[in-house]
Amino acid sequence: MRTAYSVETVRAAEQELMARLPDGALMQRAVAGLTAACAEVLGRVYGRRVVVLVGSGDNGGDALYAGARLAKRGAGVVAVLLAPDRTHPGGLAALRRAGGRAVMGAEAAEEPLRRADLVLDGIVGIGGKGGLRPDAAQLLDVLGETRAAVVAVDLPSGVEADTGEVRGAAVRADLTVTFGTHKPGLLVDPARAYAGSVHLVDIGLALPGEPELEALQHADVAALLPVPGAESDKYRRGVVGIAAGSARYPGAAVLAVSGALRAGAGAVRYVGPAGDAVIARFPETLVSTGSPEQAGRVQAWVVGPGAGDDGDVVAAVLKADVPVLVDADGLRLADRDAVRARRAPTLLTPHAGEAAALLGVPREEVERARLASVRELAERYGATVLLKGSTTLVASPGGGPVRVNSTGTGWLATAGSGDVLSGLTGSLLAAGLDALDAGSVGAYLHGLAGRLAADGAPVGAHDVAEAVREAWRDVAH
Repeated sequence: MRTAYSVETVRAAEQELMARLPDGALMQRAVAGLTAACAEVLGRVYGRRVVVLVGSGDNGGDALYAGARLAKRGAGVVAVLLAPDRTHPGGLAALRRAGGRAVMGAEAAEEPLRRADLVLDGIVGIGGKGGLRPDAAQLLDVLGETRAAVVAVDLPSGVEADTGEVRGAAVRADLTVTFGTHKPGLLVDPARAYAGSVHLVDIGLALPGEPELEALQHADVAALLPVPGAESDKYRRGVVGIAAGSARYPGAAVLAVSGALRAGAGAVRYVGPAGDAVIARFPETLVSTGSPEQAGRVQAWVVGPGAGDDGDVVAAVLKADVPVLVDADGLRLADRDAVRARRAPTLLTPHAGEAAALLGVPREEVERARLASVRELAERYGATVLLKGSTTLVASPGGGPVRVNSTGTGWLATAGSGDVLSGLTGSLLAAGLDALDAGSVGAYLHGLAGRLAADGAPVGAHDVAEAVREAWRDVAH
């Protein structure tokens, strides 16, 4: 499992470790890893041209020391000092001893940048807020026109480490070399898109307490997958109820049922007006024409996909004493007080637009501050919230680490994909996973299925559902 910690926690751990190490030893650990990563990007160091963009403080010091090591290996290194009065003195001296040279200010950077093979971004460290200052921001146009690889030191300058927000101009890196632990901004969009590939350098930090973020990996998901035993029956495997679809949107019901069946439900009970379409596609579905209360025994409900304006069904499902997943139209129709009053777990699965409507803010605000938004929704509704997007976030109402998932692909931005996710995740709820695990595993499998189904080409939601089994096998084996 990958974890990400707040700037405050990282700095406290650094201070504790530095107190036990010789002066400068911790920085040199980081620099060694940074230099090795740069050398790997360059392939051959000797004769290469490297530009180091240097701000104030230790972040600039890391960049300067790495530049010095590259210069010792035969690279031509130019440091652009953007804050000459606050440049790290030891790093600058090391660079000059190694044969590198320094120039002052952004105006002097254009020519070296246009000739560079690699640019090392050491402008702003993990404490930066609010985007780059104008003198540094003017370098971005030149950077965008070069063929140089851009390597960010710890975090791309201009993105916010704790939130993943990008409030102004920021460096777009090809590679970010981060130290000690991931920072939340490296895992959460929009900042994640600025980081490129991320390489973690272990510098020996002891990180106490809970992380801010957790990102499940294959092994974590495999350990959570519900696998039937020899004595399993459909109820032990989990029966999920699907209250979805309408005369206008029967396909939503079909897709939600498909996700539930492919995710291992022992049985799927369908309630709604799209029964004929569901049974035609999936004859194993148990179709009911009555209300949710009359559908029979279920261990979890999914309500909302394609439901139109049927608020009575949503209200009836929320009264059930089993876990409930609310999606799509159900999010608009669900009464917040009714959700908060539930004793059984509730999982809400909005995309950014739906989350914005629930919070009463513009969609752009949710997309800018995804981490804050998912936490606020979980608190307001007293429910676990899965915020869909390029990085899907899952937050519990009681706080604790937010789960982040990035297995998806842009091809999943297609009609009906969310309906498949709802059914898939509802099946995991019915199998006994708690809401946080069900949301996290559901997002992971759904994203992986999207990649497998698309394989670099357009994909439909039904293709994603069919690929869930392959994703499951990939994770489990």
